[in-house]
Amino acid sequence: MDNDSLAIESHRANFKGTHLFEGSVSDFGLKDLPKRMPARVDLLAGGPPCPPFSKSRFYRKDKPRALEDPNGLETITGYFDVLEWLSPRAFLLENVPGLAYGVHQDALMYVEDRAERAGYRTEWQILNAANYGVPQIRERFFMIGVREGHIHWPGPTHAQDPAGDLLSLQRLPWMTAGEAIGDLDTEEMANDAGHVAGGKDRELLIEIPPGDNYLFFTEERGYPDPKFKWRSRYWSFLLKLSPDRPSWTIQARRSNNMGPLHWRNRILRIEEVKRLQTFPDDWILTGKVDAQWRQVGNAVPPLLAEHLGRAIAGTLEDEGKGDGKG
Repeated sequence: MDNDSLAIESHRANFKGTHLFEGSVSDFGLKDLPKRMPARVDLLAGGPPCPPFSKSRFYRKDKPRALEDPNGLETITGYFDVLEWLSPRAFLLENVPGLAYGVHQDALMYVEDRAERAGYRTEWQILNAANYGVPQIRERFFMIGVREGHIHWPGPTHAQDPAGDLLSLQRLPWMTAGEAIGDLDTEEMANDAGHVAGGKDRELLIEIPPGDNYLFFTEERGYPDPKFKWRSRYWSFLLKLSPDRPSWTIQARRSNNMGPLHWRNRILRIEEVKRLQTFPDDWILTGKVDAQWRQVGNAVPPLLAEHLGRAIAGTLEDEGKGDGKG
């Protein structure tokens, strides 16, 4: 289910023959369920739009937050309506970490209450995709709900500094952006004609070291001729990747001055964004470049989704064996 026609088209191109509903979840009803529904649904997975719960809404007094935003209320309400209709064995709800912030306590309580009334016990965690092999520091809120059994969460496979943390000795180091996209750094990919990185601040971007942002040009950082005031811009302004570290969160909007930008002072290419999100190279995306970027940036990284899927499968297997009940 999606209200983005291009996302629907991309899904159909990659998964032939699947049943999809195009439109808002608020317009979805029992009549829209596939005619050949399985007798038992194992999992409902979804991610209501995140802007109402994003950190940026803390600074935008002209826009409503959380459930005060009609879109936030409509989509979360719709998600739980579908949950009640399908009555799956488990559900997975994804959103930005802001859903768990204190200022959004009413929204989190609403989610927990709807799940409990539908017969589910829930747990939630904030997971960092970098801890699961994704070459990107991307924190997201995940809630798992089950009717019975013990909820399994995926154990981290990677750590920022495994050697320096006794609890992380068996983990691999974080995957870096250089490891993920270094082989794509060709002359053809470097061509940014028509959309030059940095815009009017192109010369400043060139001067910023890899792994830094506009704060490099502030008095607090010791820049002799400050260009910006401390924390006067959003943190991703002129943000440049380092090949030796994971990427920062890939946003849903392509921009020439809001990063992460390539360490060679150019805008990332769709091929690189797919890699940083762990999409296969042959994943089909429809629409123009901005639409393709939005589809990838809005997604849960497939590698993290796989870890969550395996953990939930373990939960359902335990339930089937009768383990962990009570």
